[in-house]
Amino acid sequence: MKPIEAHQRRVANIRDASAFEAFDDEIEPGTSMLKLNTELPRDVGFYIYKMDPGSSSTPHQHGGAEEFLMLEGELIDNDGTVYRQGDVVWLAPGTEHSSRTETGCLIAVFAEGEESAPQG
Repeated sequence: MKPIEAHQRRVANIRDASAFEAFDDEIEPGTSMLKLNTELPRDVGFYIYKMDPGSSSTPHQHGGAEEFLMLEGELIDNDGTVYRQGDVVWLAPGTEHSSRTETGCLIAVFAEGEESAPQG
């Protein structure tokens, strides 16, 4: 077996604030992401999503299913559903929602398709 070469591996730590990039400072202030696979679109594949206390996501529709694990904090969906540390969540393709956090949160996300504006 050949050793893994430097260009074949990326490593970051979720405790290193400099590893995160603003998700979209103009639209979603206080949100950022850590994504190692830069070959995929911004909101597709696996990434760590961080929300500062009091921040919220924009309303959006999922282009594919989304699964996430709440690593820290609490997230509240627009329908009032509250997700807490340890919750594992699946949202169906086409799901429309927005989320907010009062406490701040850290979420491990896997998304199958790009987000778009809600249709409804």
